[in-house]
Amino acid sequence: MRITILTAGSLGDVQPYVALGVGLREAGHDVRLATHEKFRNFVQEHGLYFFSVEGDPQTILEGETGQRWLESGKNPIAFIKRMMEVAHPIIWQLMSDCWKACQDTDLILCHTLAVPSAACISEKLNIPSCPAYLQHVHRTPSYPSPMAIPLQTLGSIYNKLSYPLMEWILWRMMEPVVNRWREEVLNLPPLPKKGSLEEWIIQDKTCLYGFSPNVLPRVPEWGDEVHITGYWFLERPADWQPPADLVDFLESGSPPVFIGFGSMVNRNPEEITETVLKALTLSKQRGVLHTGWGSLGNADLRDDVFKIGSVPFDWLFPKVSVVVHHGGAGTTATGLRSGVPSIIVPFFADQHFWAWRVRELGVGPKAVSRKKLSAERLAAAITETLGDKEMKTRAVTLGQAIRSEDGVGQAVRDINDHFSID
Repeated sequence: MRITILTAGSLGDVQPYVALGVGLREAGHDVRLATHEKFRNFVQEHGLYFFSVEGDPQTILEGETGQRWLESGKNPIAFIKRMMEVAHPIIWQLMSDCWKACQDTDLILCHTLAVPSAACISEKLNIPSCPAYLQHVHRTPSYPSPMAIPLQTLGSIYNKLSYPLMEWILWRMMEPVVNRWREEVLNLPPLPKKGSLEEWIIQDKTCLYGFSPNVLPRVPEWGDEVHITGYWFLERPADWQPPADLVDFLESGSPPVFIGFGSMVNRNPEEITETVLKALTLSKQRGVLHTGWGSLGNADLRDDVFKIGSVPFDWLFPKVSVVVHHGGAGTTATGLRSGVPSIIVPFFADQHFWAWRVRELGVGPKAVSRKKLSAERLAAAITETLGDKEMKTRAVTLGQAIRSEDGVGQAVRDINDHFSID
């Protein structure tokens, strides 16, 4: 089959789909991956065809509108409003680029952000599309919507109501751009203004979930159309070698605490750096800092703290004592796979959900609020985590279970079973 994968966002939104694309290519399919220009080399290095999609998420997040989006925190309405401020100017171009990428395609696979594009293009070209999500979207009273803030005190009633509410809000925000694009570019009739994304995209549609059933198990409400495959991990190159100075640092003392917030850009990197360094001092721990720390270099750091750039997390995480991160789906997955407890400092969106889930699984403490982040709070979380032997045991057990899964292989089998082309 000729398969086009549509994805948009940060590296964490691209890397799992590169892994999936590699698995599909090895199974004999022609795979084109459409995403941002900054990932061209990354995609092509793994043997996939690349198609450029407008927009650089890092540049967007570094701008004033992007910063307000990151700072929307736990308020879902503010988050979506800020998201649309960021997204509206580029949705049209994104959908148009996806339209071009999907010509001569037999099957479309898509990330959450590309679902509207895929659904419209699938309708126009009369070809199948299959959402491939890193977060769940199907309704259940067992878990809240990943876009809603988990409120354990309200339980299943809140969980159940969170889905239609978030779907309705999202569709109200997206509908004007999507419908104008359908009419003017695809010559398709507009979709109803009433209703929700669940009615248009989700209901009864075969989809893949790229997370572990050991992390988010199947629930009775999800039908046969839902396929929980396991995570889509991209293995590091066999000939990759770690930096010698990093190896020396890791071997020079006790396992350090990893701290990194991925693509979550901070207005004042010096301030958050000071907070993190003070937290390591208060908790009496060594540390590895991952990017996002302004112009800070290793020469500026004390001997028990080391700054890194691009290093495969699947190699690094098993060598640290605790992983402190923002709760992105990809980093959360790699942290859990490593068998090391996680401390999550969520910024926005589904990061709050994964922080809640990590705590529910007993492999991390209560999330540290980004808006209330202080050296004292972070140090307390690190000390609590390192002192909890049962948490460590649960993390090791969960890591072993995740490593026994073959998420990419299962996804490829599901795609071949449901979308084979004669």
